[in-house]
Amino acid sequence: MPITEKTFSSPKGTITHYTITNKSGASVTLSTLGAGIVSVIVPDKAGRMADVALGYKDAASWIADGPCMGKVPGRFANRIARGHFTLDGKEYTLAINNGPNALHGGPEGFMNQIWDARVVGDNKVVMLYCAEDGEEGYPGNLTVTAEYVWSDDNELTLRLGATTDAPTVINLTNHAYFNLDGENSGTVLDHELKLNASRWLPTDDTQIPTGELAPVAGTPMDFTSFKAIGKDINADFEALKIGKGYDHCWVVDGYEKGRMQTVAELRGPKSGRSLIVSTTQPGMQVYTGNWLAGCPESISGGEYKDYDGVAIECQGFPDAPNKPAFPSSELRPGQEYDEMIVFKFNA
Repeated sequence: MPITEKTFSSPKGTITHYTITNKSGASVTLSTLGAGIVSVIVPDKAGRMADVALGYKDAASWIADGPCMGKVPGRFANRIARGHFTLDGKEYTLAINNGPNALHGGPEGFMNQIWDARVVGDNKVVMLYCAEDGEEGYPGNLTVTAEYVWSDDNELTLRLGATTDAPTVINLTNHAYFNLDGENSGTVLDHELKLNASRWLPTDDTQIPTGELAPVAGTPMDFTSFKAIGKDINADFEALKIGKGYDHCWVVDGYEKGRMQTVAELRGPKSGRSLIVSTTQPGMQVYTGNWLAGCPESISGGEYKDYDGVAIECQGFPDAPNKPAFPSSELRPGQEYDEMIVFKFNA
């Protein structure tokens, strides 16, 4: 089927939604606002279709929303301590928008920009954003691309690319929230999650990594075999108290730069749907929607509550610009940032 387009006016300008439908009738809808995922409609074990990505009823509601719903945050996804880093001996200061820290590239960030887009064939949309030198405090003119492909076997591939004309830092991901029983079906705490990660990044009380790569064994952070998300979420464990649930970065086992591998699997017990996540990235921030209550009206006309969706954000490590031992987030002229994330839906 050809890709369909729908436009909406907003305070930011015209937002375009692109819907890609495959042979089986499963579809994804993407938005030029924040290069976002608006919906993912896939079958359950009985063949019934439902939208498994959380979203909003109004296209403009994605602007400056707290959850960063479905969008590509940047220039640096996740947190940078005290909004401060040094690169090549020069200090940079960023907007503070998450306690004492910088989050997701700043209050404007890539997620709140309207990206240029072009349709390629009947299953690909390529979006482009040009961030100026000094935008949100970051150095270098950066050209960013988000290329989405939706396959006939319900696989959504996101390729994130960037080039710069001056040394800079970058960390890109997608911030979609999933509920495999349907976006309007309530909590995901009964979903079962498995992560290819035997270590995680402990943080201080402002959710900045301490620098330690800690073993998950014997802790509530252990998802090395399938476990209900809610099983240990209320455990007497400092990290879970800080975030009001899971909002932490896990270290991908066997990471090699540029190598694609499966890092996470999520199962919805009621629907029989599963989601397999693969990536080239070294980490994954798992966020259990701990602060979803009070966000804009949902795509189905309801109200999301805390823990109604889970985000599995494949990315570089938080605060990497200030942690030399972490995989580098630096990008220099002549280099190409090139990372992939694949969401594969089964039933």
